[in-house]
Amino acid sequence: MGKRYNDALKTFDRQRNYPLEEALKLVKANAKAKFDETIEVHFRLGIDPRHSDQQIRTTVMLPHGTGKTIRILAFVEEGQEEATLAAGADIIGTDEVINQIRNDGWLEFDATIATPPMMRKVGPIARILGPRGLMPNPKAGTVVPPDDIPRVINELKAGRVEFRNDRTGNLHIPFGKASFSHEQLAENLQTLMDAVQTAKPDSQKGGYVRRIVLTSTMGPGVRVESAIN
Repeated sequence: MGKRYNDALKTFDRQRNYPLEEALKLVKANAKAKFDETIEVHFRLGIDPRHSDQQIRTTVMLPHGTGKTIRILAFVEEGQEEATLAAGADIIGTDEVINQIRNDGWLEFDATIATPPMMRKVGPIARILGPRGLMPNPKAGTVVPPDDIPRVINELKAGRVEFRNDRTGNLHIPFGKASFSHEQLAENLQTLMDAVQTAKPDSQKGGYVRRIVLTSTMGPGVRVESAIN
């Protein structure tokens, strides 16, 4: 670990669970890299990800966005390309783009959307997009009719975040940048906390959130007192 990381470790007790506001201040204060670090929250959940009825996948609108410029790849039918680009999409999922993803592993985009008829064309690259959280999905609100495309693009650009549990039952969610004010980060984080609470599966028993950790791109994690049961 570098000197900056080790210095950050001296500012708090890694074994202590800090109140949310205090933990956020520590993480922001220790985000001192030469670039604008991303601030993230990590949830260790008590779900069993082997059961389909305990999977978590949902979206939430962050009031202050993520601070990241989102490049959107849109799979739309012929004749809809111009309107989709005018609505704010960055790339149209042409056959050439699909082949580039399939053959070269090209992934220079952050989100995808598609109209239902286009999902048959997206299918062959699902094994590439899926593991990276880039596969259009009705549950995530990214497979929509043409009339809804502008709304979804606006939401994604404005800070709509999708989150889903990994294979071990964890959530890893970015919610801002170190350059954000404390108030902006706190409001984004509280919105996420509420969304995670709402997403609790009915079939899940016992403790739901076992641990919450805040961190920045280059900084150590700070444990948080959980208000979610």
